[in-house]
Amino acid sequence: MSLIFDPQRLPVLAVDDHLPAVPLDRLSAPALRERFAKPLAWTPELIAERPLGRRAPVHASVLVPLLEREGGLTVLLTRRAEHLSDHPGQISFPGGRAEAQDLSPAETALREAEEEIGLAPHCVQLLGSLPTYTTVTSFIVTPVVGLVRPDFTLRLDPSEVSEVFEVPLAFLMSPAHHRRHAVGEGEEAREFFSMPWASPQANGSSRHHFIWGATAAMLRNFYRFLSA
Repeated sequence: MSLIFDPQRLPVLAVDDHLPAVPLDRLSAPALRERFAKPLAWTPELIAERPLGRRAPVHASVLVPLLEREGGLTVLLTRRAEHLSDHPGQISFPGGRAEAQDLSPAETALREAEEEIGLAPHCVQLLGSLPTYTTVTSFIVTPVVGLVRPDFTLRLDPSEVSEVFEVPLAFLMSPAHHRRHAVGEGEEAREFFSMPWASPQANGSSRHHFIWGATAAMLRNFYRFLSA
């Protein structure tokens, strides 16, 4: 099956509004620090996509950057540049493949975030990691969660990232915003989540972002982690 399809044109098969949202008191910086410091038993819902082709697996990491705003924590996301060979134009976390000099998945995530969006490592307080997620393109991705200091600055690398935006963590941790889709038929069908978000603009309009695929899957696992 080809990867060339528009996920936004696929029908919504279901919305998980029957599941409870993560309570707001679990979505503060102190609560997240405690949650990662005192792990509870939980099971990730999504682990891997069925790979396309025979590409050798590649280890990678992404940073899940959480920003403290007046209205609560937000998640910083990026839109990948359109010319990239892997997942062009898709919404993602800052991150990329591990390099030989990286001593840990967290180091990979911090290095890639600095290269892609100019986020200095000293501005990030690491909280912990979520289970790996293997993408359709055979990247074995470790999501590393971190709180970003309020005095951070960004400098985008246009060869990697076309834009950044923020989504309230509470929005993403509410399954009422988790939509299910499928592409293909029969044994070839592939299911995925989407979490569409409209960013308010200064002129009163909205900028629409279609969060789906691996990014939505890792956010879904984050939901399961915080719901445990």
